[in-house]
Amino acid sequence: MNRKVVCMVLTWLSASALISAQAPPQVQAAQQCRPVAPPAAPPAGGGGGRGAGGQGQGRGPAAQRGDVTPIPGIVAADLKWTKVWQAGGNSADGILADKDGNVLVAQEDFDAVLKIDKDDNASVFVSNAKGVGSLSMDRQGNLYGAHRTERAGSTKPDKDSIMNAITILAPTRKTVADKWTDGETLNVRPNDLAADSQGGTYFTVGCVYYAGPKGVSVMADNINTNGIVFSPDDKILYVTNGGTIVAFDVMGPGMLANRRDFGLLQMGGGDGLAVDTEGRLYVTSGSGVQILDKTGRYLGLIPTPRSVISVAFAGAGKKTLYVVGSGADDASGQPIREGPQQTAATIYKLPMIAQGVKDRAK
Repeated sequence: MNRKVVCMVLTWLSASALISAQAPPQVQAAQQCRPVAPPAAPPAGGGGGRGAGGQGQGRGPAAQRGDVTPIPGIVAADLKWTKVWQAGGNSADGILADKDGNVLVAQEDFDAVLKIDKDDNASVFVSNAKGVGSLSMDRQGNLYGAHRTERAGSTKPDKDSIMNAITILAPTRKTVADKWTDGETLNVRPNDLAADSQGGTYFTVGCVYYAGPKGVSVMADNINTNGIVFSPDDKILYVTNGGTIVAFDVMGPGMLANRRDFGLLQMGGGDGLAVDTEGRLYVTSGSGVQILDKTGRYLGLIPTPRSVISVAFAGAGKKTLYVVGSGADDASGQPIREGPQQTAATIYKLPMIAQGVKDRAK
């Protein structure tokens, strides 16, 4: 081999070594989104569920006041939250509206989807939805569910058969994905999700993922997500990241670009997300529902009776805001503590000036 060829080979090897030396941080971050081995069952009250905004059963700072702070064009003054429903256990999450304005919520402990109509009457909408913990609905009306393996302390007789998966629950049932794209069993517990109306769905559990016909893949790492929602035109995907909202441009199914910080919260970390017709974001937290405009500017807080974990517009004209509160009280005013997480849930509603997106569930 002549000297010129040797020099070329050495140069190529040096460049390859430099690229390899720079790669591990990215690979390592991605691996944190995909555990090497199935994680141990999360302890009661933690893991694979809600974030900082919804932890605990404590009441927010507005509990003693009970007043709603007016925000121009969004909510009027002198309004009160109305308690709609409550139950023990992990009994309500992933709230959204159906095409008729009814409210649907996932009931992980009861393996069901609950429907609450305009008169606040509750009924089972989907049964035998094992481990369903959150919901989304695409523009075609397909109801998606995020299913999670059971927590430590579960007493379900079939707990070992409940798997992590994204499914379509209605109008027909179908598994979207329960494996990674390489065929390995999905070993993260899906949290919140947003169906993309193209046969797949983005979901969160710390990182951002996409579940489609080829399986589940990691979309974003080095992030701490819970809530997830599309802009009204489906072109931007928003996720919570502690006290920050992060935005991505949606380039196609399972294709995100231009990750950037969109806005800052001012009253604690965010949990669930909803959007209105003007592109404003509604972010649940321990203090209530925080609101950002479509440019990311902070507009204010709607205080809630207790910490809230999930939010959606529903009702007539989608002009009623529904929230899932973390915790519930019995007739004597004592906290209800049931199920593996020793928790409960309460649903409240509030009339709004703002309006939810009409041709989409959330």
